[in-house]
Amino acid sequence: MVERSSTVASRKPRRLIGLAVMAAVTMPVLAGCTVQEAFSFGFPLTMPTTESKEIMDLWVGSAIAALAVGVFVWGLIFWCVIRYRKRSDELPVQTRYNLPMEVLFTVTPFLIIAVLFYYTVVVQTNITKLTENPDNTVTVTAFKWNWEFTYDDTDPDGDGPMQPVSGTVGTSDYIPILVLPTNETIRIKEESADVIHSFWVPDLLFKRDVMPGFVNEFEITIEQEGAYVGRCAELCGAYHSMMNFELRAVSSEDFQAYLGHLQDGLSTPEALEAIGQDPYATTTKPFDTKPNSGEAS
Repeated sequence: MVERSSTVASRKPRRLIGLAVMAAVTMPVLAGCTVQEAFSFGFPLTMPTTESKEIMDLWVGSAIAALAVGVFVWGLIFWCVIRYRKRSDELPVQTRYNLPMEVLFTVTPFLIIAVLFYYTVVVQTNITKLTENPDNTVTVTAFKWNWEFTYDDTDPDGDGPMQPVSGTVGTSDYIPILVLPTNETIRIKEESADVIHSFWVPDLLFKRDVMPGFVNEFEITIEQEGAYVGRCAELCGAYHSMMNFELRAVSSEDFQAYLGHLQDGLSTPEALEAIGQDPYATTTKPFDTKPNSGEAS
């Protein structure tokens, strides 16, 4: 009877390990996620810019390092549970002052942190650097509670003086669209008309605060055409959650044609329609800002 009880007890850790593995495999399926979504760790599946790809590579490397440390620690825990489970009332040998083990536990975390810090600095330097002559410059003006986009130093025809072109101004019933070209360097200059806002396009894996009295700048190079939702990521007042915009990435030719239509006096929807694009935002929609409405218009 005693021998059978010990055999049953020895099987319990194996069953627990089997259940843990089964749970890890079935959870993504039960959650309705694809394998790619389950292992994206919450990040977007598309990387539309050169900078977002670098950020994603850094995130994947950090996640792999964290998982490796986790697997190592979990392995030690389960090994101790199985190897040193109680067999009798006799106390095991007590070990103290294990110098090699203490050195290992001190040096290893420092090395991991140093490697992660190095690659973080490299990626941060790459995505925040500014070139001397970007292909395009756009001024983003944030205000309560919307956005205005102005295309600076623009000459679509190539035969006139460089001058800014007002793109679009968002209203409570119109989502502003920031149209940008692909495969060109774009400098974003940020200004605020009132309080601190934050320019954030989740698919770009990057955001930058927009502060009053200070011009923030960064550059991106978009590689994929498409529509990407934009938001304010800084709590700025009553309608902060409704302060959305859309980034529309088009080809260089369509972008120049779009600017030309704006210079000819067309509105943003009309200029977008003229180049074969949806005239209004497709990734988000205006919200009813009337008090107590609580519903999208």
